[in-house]
Amino acid sequence: MQAGFLTRRFALLLPLVLAACGGEEERVFEPLRYNYLPPIQLNVASIAVEQRFVPSGIDPDVSSMDPVPPIEALKAMANDRLQAFGTSNKAVFAVLDGSLVRVDDGVNGSMAVSLAIFDDNGAQLGFAEARVQSHRTGVSGNIRPVLYDMTKAMMSDMNVEFEYQIRHNLKDYLTSPAAPDTPVEQAPLEQSPAQ
Repeated sequence: MQAGFLTRRFALLLPLVLAACGGEEERVFEPLRYNYLPPIQLNVASIAVEQRFVPSGIDPDVSSMDPVPPIEALKAMANDRLQAFGTSNKAVFAVLDGSLVRVDDGVNGSMAVSLAIFDDNGAQLGFAEARVQSHRTGVSGNIRPVLYDMTKAMMSDMNVEFEYQIRHNLKDYLTSPAAPDTPVEQAPLEQSPAQ
C-alpha cells in the first residue's frame, strides 16, 4: 500500500519535476499589429504596399530567425495605419530596408520605408521617407527573443518617425489637419485662491 502511495505522489509531481528540469518555458510571441494607433488617412483612391528590400538569407543575416521578421512588421504597419479616403491619386508604401544582421556578440537592426503619392497619370506628387536603426550587444543563447524585442522597439520608433515624416512632407495629402510643426507651449493654469 505504501509503494502505491509513493507512485501516485510521484505521478502527480512528475510534470513539475519535468518542467523544472526542462529549463525555460517557450515564450509566446504575439503578432505585431498597429491598428490601436490613430489611422493615417490619405486623400488618395488606393494604397499599394511593395517590398523592395530582400534579406540576403545568409550569415550574418538573422532576420529569418525573428518570430516577426521586420519586413512583416513594416507591412503590418502600412496595412493597419494607412487608409485611402480620396477619389483620385495613388499612394505607394515601400519597404526599403528591414534587416537584422549579426555582428560579433551583437545585432544591428535597420528599417527604412517610403511613401510616395502619384497622380492618375503616374507623375509623382509627393514623397516621404522614414528610417530607424538599433544595436544590441551581449547577445548569446536563444536569439529569437532578442530579435523579437528589437523589432518591437524599432517598430515603436518607426511608427513615430513615419507619421512625423508624412505630416511634415505630405501634409497636403492628409484628410485630417496636420499636427503643428512645433510643440505647443504650455502655460500654467491660474490657481484659484484657497477657501
